[in-house]
Amino acid sequence: MAIGNWGTDVVFSVSDQRVLTFSDMNHTVGSSWAMHSRMGLKDQTEYLRPNLQKLTFTITLDCNYGVRPRAILDMLARHAERGDVYAFVVGGKRVGRYRWRITDLSEAWEVVYNRGELARAKVNVTMEEYI
Repeated sequence: MAIGNWGTDVVFSVSDQRVLTFSDMNHTVGSSWAMHSRMGLKDQTEYLRPNLQKLTFTITLDCNYGVRPRAILDMLARHAERGDVYAFVVGGKRVGRYRWRITDLSEAWEVVYNRGELARAKVNVTMEEYI
């Protein structure tokens, strides 16, 4: 069953043969403000603009759940380095109004088998809105 996706290469789903999901997702929304000092008075604030939204989440890649960790890590790195942008969809609904780009990936190789076969890894993904 599909949970969501980022483009067509990254499809989050759960089935009896494959599990590829994310966890600990954080969605950051904010704005920028200017502070104006005034003699003898409290500072005055002025709204400037909305900030770009950010997403962070963790993907656990485990060969025991039907995924190839090294292949997925390589694919995510290619997308990040090429600057690909896609809609991020969860439960059939877009997250945010715009598309998203990967700004950072951080890999942790947890289990490596004989001959260097990566069996389990975690990747922390940071995305930013693309306008």
